[in-house]
Amino acid sequence: MVIWPAVAVFVALFAVVTVLGFLGPYWKRGDLDVLHEWALGGRQFGTLVAWFVIGGDLYTAFTYIAVPGFIYGNGAIGFYALPYTALAFPWVFVMAARFWTIAKNRGYITYADFVRDRYDSRSLTLAIAVTGIMATMPYIALQLVGIQVVIKTMGLGGTGIWRDVPLIMAFVILAAYTYRGGLRAPALVAFAKDILIYVTVIVATVVIASKLGGYAHIFAATGTALAARPNPSGLLLQPPAYSEYITLTVGSALAILMYPYYLTGLLSAASAKVIRRNAIALPIYSLLLALLATFGYMAIVAGIHPDTSNETVPQLFLHMFPAWFLGFTLAAIAIGALVPAAIMSIAAANLFTRNIYREFINPACSDRQEATNAKLTSLFVKFGALAFVLSLPMEYAINLQLFAGGWILQTLPTIVFGMYTRFFHRRALIVGWLIGLAIATYMPIHTFRTLGHFSSLYGLHVGSTVVTGFVGLYALGINLAVTTILTLVFDAMRIPRGADRTQPADYIEDTEKPIAA
Repeated sequence: MVIWPAVAVFVALFAVVTVLGFLGPYWKRGDLDVLHEWALGGRQFGTLVAWFVIGGDLYTAFTYIAVPGFIYGNGAIGFYALPYTALAFPWVFVMAARFWTIAKNRGYITYADFVRDRYDSRSLTLAIAVTGIMATMPYIALQLVGIQVVIKTMGLGGTGIWRDVPLIMAFVILAAYTYRGGLRAPALVAFAKDILIYVTVIVATVVIASKLGGYAHIFAATGTALAARPNPSGLLLQPPAYSEYITLTVGSALAILMYPYYLTGLLSAASAKVIRRNAIALPIYSLLLALLATFGYMAIVAGIHPDTSNETVPQLFLHMFPAWFLGFTLAAIAIGALVPAAIMSIAAANLFTRNIYREFINPACSDRQEATNAKLTSLFVKFGALAFVLSLPMEYAINLQLFAGGWILQTLPTIVFGMYTRFFHRRALIVGWLIGLAIATYMPIHTFRTLGHFSSLYGLHVGSTVVTGFVGLYALGINLAVTTILTLVFDAMRIPRGADRTQPADYIEDTEKPIAA
């Protein structure tokens, strides 16, 4: 049954956002036939705009849909998303500002640009670029899943071909304004997105908590309900889950800076000072996340029984709000998915264009050709993710996302250590990356074959003890060990390291230097 008042409010808000998206090219004008203008907004966003852009690509459908759904199904372990942000922002404060400085001085648009110059290795550059694209695609698909869930909640699912028409229309509009305006389009939309999200979360927190008898009752009832399930969990972690919680927290915190879409937001900032200010201010979003996370518990107490965990929050809102405000909340979730999807597609396009197309296919391409190729690639990426989501069951998109964190962590030794030292040998980094990637892929597949479901957690047998932890962190540890040992071996064999084309001055922040094109 279609909930028409909700549809009307949803469409009205979506129309406003669409207009903002198409106004993007006229905001902070620049030559959009140059890649850094189209892809990075001309590297001119100040503290406020950068805060919305970076927050826009950090807080995605994973935040609004997956985290509360995970907590609904698994209890306390799902709250790992809160401490990981607390660890991530000091990491961003130091590392992101340093890379911004290097990128500004050298004119970089991607991490792979830095790898090319730092290690003089086309193979390693390609490895980093391909990994970035691989890790980004599942996240774009996850945004689409979030929009699918919203459309279904309003009763617009339909049957046959009509089931997917609303999602296709939404993504065509997104693709159009991103193609025209580049990063400026989602940056402008991000303002509206955050306003909608904050209003939704604050109102939902107050109204739903009061309807359910307050937080004391919510937590008490949730604890009882979780303990009574066939696979019991609870409000507090049990000792066997400590390693899971810690490794998920640390691994996620380390991975966050590695994602290409996060880098795209960072490099749009006007200075390293803007990055540091954002690292200080972004924890405000963590407060939002804490409130969102409790929606999983509210859904348990409210007696919500969604078909999948991804429908937990929309179904909670459906049961708790009048139709018109339901439309408002669902629009907030959908727009909250569209903004990061746009930034993610730009990030993937940057990697393909700069580090595959320009490096291997057309080295002599002009700036205009480079920008045009990035625009076309961003379309291909979006519609590739759309085709994936429409052709496979919803759970496959979520399961594939589990691989992304493990994959992207394998780029950390090359990028992060490379910002401070040239100790690692370029060939050792390639071997370590390949082994880490293989392990991060094998472990979830082995879990599926053994237990019948995918998981980002894997149990290692240490004697008679089983230590369960995040697969990405396990793979990273082996990656680092292999890379270190092979570096010593290759240096002893006098295998050439390649020339480092970066200069010491490139690592020093200098606000007087012009931004390279």
